[in-house]
Amino acid sequence: MSAHDPNLPAQAEQEPIADPGLEPHQWRPTDVDPKAEKRAERQVAALFGLSALSAIGFVVAYFAIDGGTENPTRFGYLGAQNIALGVLLGLALLLIGIGIIQWARKLMGDQEIVEMRHPAASSEEDREATLAALAQGLEESGIGRRPLVRNSLLGAVGMLALPSVVLLRDLGKIDIPALARTIWAPGMRLVRDVVGTPIKASDLEVGDLVNGLPEALFPTPENGYPAEEAHGSKLQVNKSKTAIVIVRMEPDEIIPGPGREDWSVDGILCYSKICTHVGCPISLYERTTHHLLCPCHQSTFDLGDSARVVFGPAARPLPQLPLDVDEEGYLIARSDFTEPVGPSYWERG
Repeated sequence: MSAHDPNLPAQAEQEPIADPGLEPHQWRPTDVDPKAEKRAERQVAALFGLSALSAIGFVVAYFAIDGGTENPTRFGYLGAQNIALGVLLGLALLLIGIGIIQWARKLMGDQEIVEMRHPAASSEEDREATLAALAQGLEESGIGRRPLVRNSLLGAVGMLALPSVVLLRDLGKIDIPALARTIWAPGMRLVRDVVGTPIKASDLEVGDLVNGLPEALFPTPENGYPAEEAHGSKLQVNKSKTAIVIVRMEPDEIIPGPGREDWSVDGILCYSKICTHVGCPISLYERTTHHLLCPCHQSTFDLGDSARVVFGPAARPLPQLPLDVDEEGYLIARSDFTEPVGPSYWERG
């Protein structure tokens, strides 16, 4: 369209879009019917009450349903306790949300407000007007005039604290001595991860890195280890604490730490596989530098120098497992780790 169209009146050119104004206000049933208002108030309070009951049900399910033993109660192939806790906590939050939405739709003030645009920097008058509007909104919410809604909401939100308190029980107290010990024991063979085959020192070549575990996690009638340490949750805990990496390098490239001069066998060294930063499993090995890299946060350890930290956020070297060989030439542990494995925060008092 050209800058000036002679076919349009002058007023249309000056104001091409007329102010449509506001549509006539449509009153809600709760605005004109006291019975509908009371009914809506009871509905909102009922939603908040059901939320509180769901929070209480969470606590009951936590203690009533077996979820912490070797044979927990199951719902199909899933843990019944986890399902109950998730559903009940979700309901507690969902019902509060639905109640607040119903409160806003049916009971809070329902008046159209027009606000003109203003500069980014508000004047004192505007700030005072904003505070007055907030006070007006608080008044129109009816929270002061509707004690049933207010008290039921406070009760529902208060009940949400119960699941939080109960879940804190699961944190428990960190058992530092238990974390400092593993099932490694003198004479226990090192075996390959997954397959569980023992490792002969003569099978490793310079530059090799092998992921391993203790033989006790692969019990057989021949080795005589009890099966309870390699079953269920105990197996997973033991794997997380005893996983190792075995490397072989030239003996003259090893810088042993004090008192560790005899912890290697013909250039074969063994370290914990668990990063001392936050506990990630690591096995990214650079054979020429003997550096082991953690993929999570790039902590780098020099395996030729007692797994000293050369880069990254890890606070201490990887724990080293003392090695020896048995009469058949298989690698065995001389003892357990002499320091806690895993993240450094385990050692904090």
